[in-house]
Amino acid sequence: MSFFKKLFSSEKKETLDKGLEQTKTSFFSKLTKAVAGKSKVDDEVLDNLEEVLVSSDVGVNTTLKIIERIEERVSNDKYLGTDELNKILREEIAGLLSETKSGEETEFTIPANKKPYVLMVVGVNGVGKTTTIGKLAYQFNKAGYKVVLGAADTFRAAAIDQLQIWADRVGVPLVKQQMGSDPASVAFDTLQSAVTLNADIVIIDTAGRLHNKVNLMAELTKVKRVMQKVLEDAPHDVLLVLDGSTGQNAFEQAKQFTAATEVSCLAVTKLDGTAKGGVVIGISDQFQIPVKYIGVGEGIEDLQVFNKYEFVDSFFK
Repeated sequence: MSFFKKLFSSEKKETLDKGLEQTKTSFFSKLTKAVAGKSKVDDEVLDNLEEVLVSSDVGVNTTLKIIERIEERVSNDKYLGTDELNKILREEIAGLLSETKSGEETEFTIPANKKPYVLMVVGVNGVGKTTTIGKLAYQFNKAGYKVVLGAADTFRAAAIDQLQIWADRVGVPLVKQQMGSDPASVAFDTLQSAVTLNADIVIIDTAGRLHNKVNLMAELTKVKRVMQKVLEDAPHDVLLVLDGSTGQNAFEQAKQFTAATEVSCLAVTKLDGTAKGGVVIGISDQFQIPVKYIGVGEGIEDLQVFNKYEFVDSFFK
C-alpha cells in the first residue's frame, strides 16, 4: 500500500523490526497454521484467525472488530484468497489505529502553542516508567528542546535517585525533594522552575502504587490542581506507561489508571522481550487512547515515537 512507506531512518526501522521479532514470529507461525490447506477466506479461516489474534494479546473486543471488518470484505468479494489475508490485516489494523489518532507522528515533537508543555507520567512500579522519562528527556533534549524533570514519585527513594541518574546522564535539571514529601509540592516547584528557566517541556514523574485507587485518584487530582496554580492548563498530557510484556495485565492497568485519572496518551515498553506486541493494537482500540511511544530495546535510543505504518509494516514484514 502507498502509505506503508519509508518514514523512519533505516537504523530506527531496523531496531523496530528487531524489537518486534518475537511478536511477528509467534503471530505468523499461528497464522500459517490457521490458513493451512485453505485457498480462500471462509468461516473456518475466520474462526482460526480470531483465535490467532486473541492469543496474540490483541484482546477479544478488538479481535471481534477486526474479524467483522474482514467478514465485510469477504462478503463483498466472495473469492478472497488466503494469500491476500496479510494485506487485509495490515490495512484493517492500521485503520483501527487511525481511529484513535495513534501513530500519526514520526519525530519527538511538542505542541507549538504550549510553553512549557507539561507531561505528567503515570504507571505502576516496574513497567519502565522512570526509564521512559529518562529516555524521553534524552530524545527531547537531542531534538533541541529545553527539558526540566520533576521527581514527584516521592513514595520511593529509588525513583528519585533513578531519575537523578537519568537527569545527570542527559544533562537536564531535576527538581526534587526528600522521600515522603508532598508530590504536589514537587510538581509546583518543578513548574515554577521551568517557567523561570524558560523551558520547552516539563516531565513529571508520579507515584505508581495502585493498591488503593481512591488514594491514587486523590493524589493525582491534587498534583494537577496545584500545577494549575502555575499554569492554568497544566498538565497538557497525561502519559500512561504500560509494560507490553505483561499482555492482558497491561489491559487491567490501563483500566485502573483511566478510572483514576484522565489519561490522554500511552507508552508501551519492553516489546522487544515478548511475543505480546499485539497488546499495542488492543489497548489503543479498547481505551480509545492514542499510543505515542513504544520501547523496543534497552538502549537510550530504543524508545521510539509510535508510527502505525512502521509498526504494522514490522509486524507483517
